Amino acid sequence: MRISPSILNTDFARLADEIAKVPSADAIHIDVMDNHFVPNLTIGRPVVECLRRVTDLTLDVHLMIDNPDLHALSYVSAGADLVTFHLEAAAQPVELARAIRSAGAGVGVAIKPATPAVAVEALIPEIDQVLVMSVEPGFGGQTLMISVLPKVTDIRAMIERSDQACWLAMDGGISVGTIDACVEAGADSFVAGSAVFGSADPDGAIVELRRLAEQALGRRLALMSTESIDRPAAVVVSQ
Repeated sequence: MRISPSILNTDFARLADEIAKVPSADAIHIDVMDNHFVPNLTIGRPVVECLRRVTDLTLDVHLMIDNPDLHALSYVSAGADLVTFHLEAAAQPVELARAIRSAGAGVGVAIKPATPAVAVEALIPEIDQVLVMSVEPGFGGQTLMISVLPKVTDIRAMIERSDQACWLAMDGGISVGTIDACVEAGADSFVAGSAVFGSADPDGAIVELRRLAEQALGRRLALMSTESIDRPAAVVVSQ
């Protein structure tokens, strides 16, 4: 279970100090928005370069921009460890995924709430993470859309069938009240913004979210084991 706090919910004037508050994070999630693909404008490559100099934590750069095919590799050179682009914005997603990996970074593909699960199935062998947006991308502090959970379950099944080592992440509305349902649906990586940086103890919030996620995973695995035991054995009929 991975917890990646989003700096979208931090004080941008004190980013180094804000990141220092979350040493237990599995990664720092950096939302790059261009005010075209999504209706917000945030930060770009120069800020990623600066953050690379002040932390050894994994930098997970989420490109919510038009034409990621033209810009993604510049974020690898800026120091991103994982570059996630939106399937809806990429002209050549397979070629882009291969180029990012060849440049030395991990690859993620994100999809909006309305994009069906089947859209990412062919890409799973090429990537390291599927990121399911559980809110409409653009702004932090939104409520998780429960309607995306069946899609998460479908993508989990696709990953299992592919035998690919691929994280299944969710972004939007992740909190102590919603993470159980997300794990039960099949997610194993979580982007949390206000639930972490809106807390009086950001690092403690990460620890608690991870604890709840691990407990939910234990329950899910136990249920899967029980269902497997209870499933009737196949009957072979002699001819």
